[in-house]
Amino acid sequence: MPPKPSPLLCELHAHTTWSDGDLSVRELCDLYGRRGFDVLAVTDHAPREEREVHAGNYGAYLADLRTEALRARELYDLLVIPGLELTYDDPDPLEAAHAVAIGLRSYVDVSAGLEPALAAARAQGAALVAAHPYSPESLVTATRPTAAFGARPELRELVDRFELFNRHTLFGWVAAAALPMIASGDFHRLEHLAGWKTLLPCPKGEPAVIAYLRSARPAYLVRLDDAAERLAA
Repeated sequence: MPPKPSPLLCELHAHTTWSDGDLSVRELCDLYGRRGFDVLAVTDHAPREEREVHAGNYGAYLADLRTEALRARELYDLLVIPGLELTYDDPDPLEAAHAVAIGLRSYVDVSAGLEPALAAARAQGAALVAAHPYSPESLVTATRPTAAFGARPELRELVDRFELFNRHTLFGWVAAAALPMIASGDFHRLEHLAGWKTLLPCPKGEPAVIAYLRSARPAYLVRLDDAAERLAA
């Protein structure tokens, strides 16, 4: 019987200076590579009012990720996967939602609406994760008004997985609904290195990671609370 692969320690939601993160792509890869991560998905916002990835700079964004992915694999054996955070904001939080498209290599425009953007990203082969999916009941304490996935059950079929944890925030309704889940750091700055992360029991290759995320197979979660302190030391 062939041995089972060791679980891959993954960060599946991270931002750089291409959108609203503090670190460049190279700095982000160095940070996660030196911390022993196996997989890093770079998922900058598309679009955002200030810094953003858009149709005009998407080619340059992919080129930057490609260059740093080759370097990170050679230096750290870190698998870097390109992606985007499809950012659909709306004055009504029950209509607003963000979704991380992991493995996306064609630009997806969200201006026509959330559903067409998700369909386009899925058609391109990306794994789709509902990001910080608040329930309507939790909006009073929410840090981001993104409750469409919690309020509209018909949207849930359009993504593959849901963040059970975004950093330290727990979205309990995801577990109660028995939805496929992951955990992410939603990294923007150094203190976001700590928190809940995902372990995937699959081979270390982009097709295998994407296929696993798009499946209903279980992902495992781990809490890395002391990562930031170790980094500082």
